[in-house]
Amino acid sequence: MNNSNYRSTRDGFSDAIYHLGKKNKNVFVLTADFRESLGVDGFAESFPDQFVECGIAEQNMMGIAAGLASNKIIPFTTSVSVFQPGRSWDQLRVSVCLSNLPVKVISSHAGFSNYKDGANQQSFEDIAITRVLPNLKVIVPADYIQAVKATYCLYKDISPNYLRLSKESNPAVTNESDAFEIGKAQILKQGNDLTIISAGPMIYHVLQAIERIHISVELINLHTIKPIDEKAIIESAKKTKKVITIEDHQIQGGLGSAVSEVLSQNYPVKMKMLGLNNTFAKSARNINDLYKKYSLDSDSIAERIKNFVG
Repeated sequence: MNNSNYRSTRDGFSDAIYHLGKKNKNVFVLTADFRESLGVDGFAESFPDQFVECGIAEQNMMGIAAGLASNKIIPFTTSVSVFQPGRSWDQLRVSVCLSNLPVKVISSHAGFSNYKDGANQQSFEDIAITRVLPNLKVIVPADYIQAVKATYCLYKDISPNYLRLSKESNPAVTNESDAFEIGKAQILKQGNDLTIISAGPMIYHVLQAIERIHISVELINLHTIKPIDEKAIIESAKKTKKVITIEDHQIQGGLGSAVSEVLSQNYPVKMKMLGLNNTFAKSARNINDLYKKYSLDSDSIAERIKNFVG
């Protein structure tokens, strides 16, 4: 882990989109009254003709983005994930995905990272409701470095995309030299006894947990939930014969469900899914309190791994 790079995935997007806006006048940023929360205030000040403040109206914002994308503009819509895709799902489905328009849906404060604001402001269902939409790619970068690379890839991609971001700062778990390709998982650690598949800031906590146990773990950073890298998942499962998925999302419909769909149809193995299980989360003064409460802190993960392997 690169402790010198202690930043959030949201920061990675913020820095990358500024450079893209400077490079290409057809790059537009739209926001629903979240310019500071998404880190696009610098973009708005530097490129006012490429910035659209839509107000507290995510549904309208998605329609505006669809119109812009139909006219050779590259729109990045920005909000927090509980509202986008939560509130604008119908417009995303009909106006964007049905027409296969290259709208980039950028959502921050996902998972535990919005820990202070309570259940109605926390998003643990967004992967489930986005990966079900035809044409839409779903990407969850692990750290600041990967969020920068993902943003550049979205810029070049000609299909709709959903980028799930966190405002939680963590040490980098990837390197500048690591390749990033939409749809191709990253093997962070080679192992023989157990496959662990995770994404986003959870990767950092999983790495801490692995350091506490004496098990040969293969760790897959599944930064692209859709299209999913079936080959990497199946090859690892064939080697270890045991798979655990770990996510800051409901286990129903999330990363774990996506992995289980692949394995159940191609190579069934013993499997365990860790995440929220049919429950809303709580507000907390410290994000680590929520990780611990839902047994997703590194100590709890280590113990659950040992119990699973037996």
